[in-house]
Amino acid sequence: MNEGQRLLDIRRIYVEPAAAGLPRGKEILERFPEAERIEIEAHHRIPELYGDEANVARWVRIKTEALVLGVKKSLTARPNGRSSDFIAPSTANGCAMACAYCYVPRRKGYSNPITVFANIDKITGYLARHAGRQGVKPEPNQVDPHAWVYDIGENSDCSVDATVSDNVRDLVGLFRGLPNAKASFATKYVNRDLLDWDPRGRTRVRFSLMPAADAKLLDIRTSPVADRIAAIDDFVEAGYEVHVNFSPVVVRDGWLEDWAELLGQLDDALSPAARAQLAAEVIFLTHNDRLHEVNLGWHPKAEEVLWRPDLQQPKRSQTGGWNVRYKTGHKGRYVTALTDLIAEKIPYCTVRYAF
Repeated sequence: MNEGQRLLDIRRIYVEPAAAGLPRGKEILERFPEAERIEIEAHHRIPELYGDEANVARWVRIKTEALVLGVKKSLTARPNGRSSDFIAPSTANGCAMACAYCYVPRRKGYSNPITVFANIDKITGYLARHAGRQGVKPEPNQVDPHAWVYDIGENSDCSVDATVSDNVRDLVGLFRGLPNAKASFATKYVNRDLLDWDPRGRTRVRFSLMPAADAKLLDIRTSPVADRIAAIDDFVEAGYEVHVNFSPVVVRDGWLEDWAELLGQLDDALSPAARAQLAAEVIFLTHNDRLHEVNLGWHPKAEEVLWRPDLQQPKRSQTGGWNVRYKTGHKGRYVTALTDLIAEKIPYCTVRYAF
């Protein structure tokens, strides 16, 4: 069984009729001919998937067996300014992986299998027009010196999405032909099918990395960190711009020593070409009281390092819950310690931002 088959064994497809009638929708349904089809009114209102506490016990099974096929109705490119200049309209949301710190379950409620949007032509058309209206980027910023960068995977992992449909391949093809724009997405999954897509430098892949001890506990159903590091040179050679996300950084006993080991592994693995274009984002853990409660139902050991009231302070979230992050003052010292370590171990790697 290959890794894609381990992640997905689609047995039920929840389908909006409008999506089933589109060419991309038909392709996806043909890809899983044995799956049961369940007609739904709206992709975001499926009571048996979303909002049911009983689903905590079936967390991974739902991700493995369920797929949702819908139509993306609202097409907007939201300004960002941190990881990208804009957040592109989603071509998918949810994920087959099950990272214990993922924020998407907070919004969806207990289960977040992959939802694929079939109206890809409208999404790519919107993005082409939006990029065209931006014109030439007037000045460099920390996102990119020349191109407007669009994050195409805010609520999903594009490398996994590409095992379900050709939406991501269509986006890579779109940005290949846009002279003033780049696509960007973060991933924890090595999908080598992407190596044949000829991106010509117009798609940035950000491999998310953390020490192996953290990944074993928190990065559930993802590609091993060593495999992600080993893929960097191949993706650079295939024409991708490759950055790394050091994310999330979890503070625990021995955390900085383990990060030093990880940075050494990265340094040992990279070719001169990969080093020359490498940059990083550094993101310390933000957790949430509602996700904490969900995790206690399926992966309580993760909460021993994610939920640390002795190190964290709460802040009311926009949705009414409580987000927790490392305490003011202490966090600044953590950030400085890690960015100093990056400068020491991999000095050729620009840290685009750290928080």
